[in-house]
Amino acid sequence: MRINDTELAVEVDGDGPAVLLVHGLGGTSNFYQIQAEALAARFRVIRVDSAGAGRSGLRGDISIESHADDLAAVLDALDVASAAVVAHSMGTLVARTLAARHPRRVNALALLGAVAEPAEPGRQAQRDRAAVLREQGTAAVAPGVVANALSETTRRDKPEVAAFVRELVMRQNPEGYARNCEALAAAADPGPVPAELPLLLVTGTDDKVAPPEVSEALAAAHGDATVAVLPGVGHWTALEAAGDVTGLLSKFL
Repeated sequence: MRINDTELAVEVDGDGPAVLLVHGLGGTSNFYQIQAEALAARFRVIRVDSAGAGRSGLRGDISIESHADDLAAVLDALDVASAAVVAHSMGTLVARTLAARHPRRVNALALLGAVAEPAEPGRQAQRDRAAVLREQGTAAVAPGVVANALSETTRRDKPEVAAFVRELVMRQNPEGYARNCEALAAAADPGPVPAELPLLLVTGTDDKVAPPEVSEALAAAHGDATVAVLPGVGHWTALEAAGDVTGLLSKFL
């Protein structure tokens, strides 16, 4: 689908109220495969590979804001007035920005492994990762993603999840991945989620990228959110705890 002068990979399955699934840094729409198959029985499930990620094209001006505007344009192209938005990791900043910039397009928000605006050490880490990607490619960063973003429990008991995360990272376009790292490095806080917007937050006890305190702070600012903290789960929530996440999303939506 041609969106804002960039070819984006968009998948649509099922019929019913629209649910938009937004992946995170290093991911693709396949991150949600299990949830998408379950939700498509009741919803119109829309998945997008963000610019520079997965099967989507590369663009020079990648930012959190450009991703949010792309999602609004995808909804326009599909004639969707508003959608419930499910997002992971960096995608949670994109989803919150979408709700801030295009408030009528979002009717509910579910954030998995919600991240905060990076502090300076985190910003520099993303800029450093972008440099490594350009110099050495995805093989140089994949082991660190697997080791740091998955819980020890997942790596021990679900090696297939570790293998899949490695494959997601290895299949990225190195330049696209680098530009998305730089987008995260430049991210600003989108502000609190509006109190009138239904909000679900799901994270893991072992999430070192987006610790539970981030979700709890977002919930406190919102005032009426549901927070689920899954034991033994790291940052790749929908993969590490696929059944639990599917159940939580089905109930929330």
